[in-house]
Amino acid sequence: MPLLKSTFFPTLPFRNSHFNTIYRALFMKENVRYSRKRVTTWDQDFIDLDFSLVGSKTLVILIHGLEGSSQSKYILAATSEFNNEAIDTVAFNLRSCSGEDNLLLKTYHSGKTDDVHFVVNHIIDNYSYENIVLAGYSLGGNLTLKYMGEFAKTQSPKIKCAIAVSVPIDLASSSVAMSSYKNKIYMEAFLKTLRLKVLEKAHKFPEFKLEKDKLFKAKAFSDFDALYTAPVFGFSGAEDYWEKASSKPYLKSIETPTLLITSKDDPFLGEACYPIKEAKASKNFYLEITKYGGHVGFISSFLIHQNRWLENRMLNFIKQNL
Repeated sequence: MPLLKSTFFPTLPFRNSHFNTIYRALFMKENVRYSRKRVTTWDQDFIDLDFSLVGSKTLVILIHGLEGSSQSKYILAATSEFNNEAIDTVAFNLRSCSGEDNLLLKTYHSGKTDDVHFVVNHIIDNYSYENIVLAGYSLGGNLTLKYMGEFAKTQSPKIKCAIAVSVPIDLASSSVAMSSYKNKIYMEAFLKTLRLKVLEKAHKFPEFKLEKDKLFKAKAFSDFDALYTAPVFGFSGAEDYWEKASSKPYLKSIETPTLLITSKDDPFLGEACYPIKEAKASKNFYLEITKYGGHVGFISSFLIHQNRWLENRMLNFIKQNL
């Protein structure tokens, strides 16, 4: 019954979910130097991997969330802390997220685990790491959990554990939550960058008949996924995509120690995104639900040295399973 009791308890202003969600992105300062490696994919596209190496035998593959990158504050914080503990990291920039548009009409989506599988195998085949850990945030966390269940029978024994943070494991439930009025600012921020990317794709690939008027009127993920994600990736519609890309059905198949850290007050998640029943029934899937934390926040206070609860919790889980 891997339901874990959490120790996270922030100071007063950080008990507001929106304050905690926004604070990390806007005010946390992180300094990391990467070495970029561009890898050609099987379908003649590319993926940019940003390494931060300290000479370790352990590598953590970090996977960002929707419209994030290796420059996302939570990725930078994890990279800094893991390096300080003598652990190498590589930030996996999902297609179109590395600062340069990818070559194909297809970019990425919440369930595109073939890219995760490709990157993991590339690391195993080209580097001499003894231990590999996957760590994903939000959309990247959904990819991580889905991969750990979907590929459980064929994973390399070098993968020692995985961690997922603030994950919309049920995409339909999360989409409803994100469509609420309280999340209007977040939704518009996501749609702003997604619209620009899709407009650029429509210009490069005129055979893709984009309904631009509907794109500009899109107010929710259901609109965007119906216009781009579903038709481009071969789903029959937004609901079909959400059902097939969600990681929740794969949790029961996980065979390697995997931890999901999530908060009760996450404004991005619906009720179906808290897999208590699945954790109770599993020997390998661990669930830690904090009372506070927002979405990929988990900031404790204004004091910098007290703002590493999330990274320290991840490090403890990694060390327990190496």
